[in-house]
Amino acid sequence: MPYTIVVVVFVAALFFTTVKVLNEYERGVMFTLGRFTGIKGPGLILVAPVMQQMRKVDLRVIVLDVPKQDVISRDNVSVKVNAVVYFRIVDPGKAIIQVANVIEATSQLAQTTLRSVLGQHEMDDQRDKLNADIQRILDQSTEAWGIKVTKVEIKNVDLDETMIRAMAKQAEAERTRRAKIIHAEGESQAAQMLVQAAHSLSQEPAAMQLRYLQTLADISNEKSSTIVFPLPLDLITPLMKNRE
Repeated sequence: MPYTIVVVVFVAALFFTTVKVLNEYERGVMFTLGRFTGIKGPGLILVAPVMQQMRKVDLRVIVLDVPKQDVISRDNVSVKVNAVVYFRIVDPGKAIIQVANVIEATSQLAQTTLRSVLGQHEMDDQRDKLNADIQRILDQSTEAWGIKVTKVEIKNVDLDETMIRAMAKQAEAERTRRAKIIHAEGESQAAQMLVQAAHSLSQEPAAMQLRYLQTLADISNEKSSTIVFPLPLDLITPLMKNRE
């Protein structure tokens, strides 16, 4: 009876050691006597006891939160920035053989890349461009580890209080500059229209008289008790001649 129990326990242990089941999103990296012999899965996998070993790898997308990094941008703005990196393992063999801890290695690389990229850009640059540059550099660097970086998103950008005040002054100065430019452009366009109007009036003397009468009509609408206006001599000269 005791021997039967020992045999049952041995067979059960051998079964669980030999038979492995991998899910659809998992792959098994096989080593035979220490040498890499391929990738298996998903489904039922047989592993020879003692002779073979299997390292399980998850192929799903991994979300990596990059902690806040102190960065000085190209325009000397001191900020604290954190980001999120989305990546997945596309080559399980490289992910096991080439690097000891794929998540830790990617995390450290993402931190240094975040500082490096933001240090080469100004804070006024578009966030989409910064995300694309970080994603491209990370993807190139982790390709040897069998990793594909699919997306990088900068989450928060924290500025010092002094930087916030300085950027507020800069924004106000920029708005003032644009307002002055728009006002100057309006004055220039108005001056051009006045020149064109003067040129048109000079071509026809009767037009000047009509404009004069229109001005008098406009003045008469004002609520004033006394209206003083100049009287052109060419209007009364014919009258003076007839009187003589």
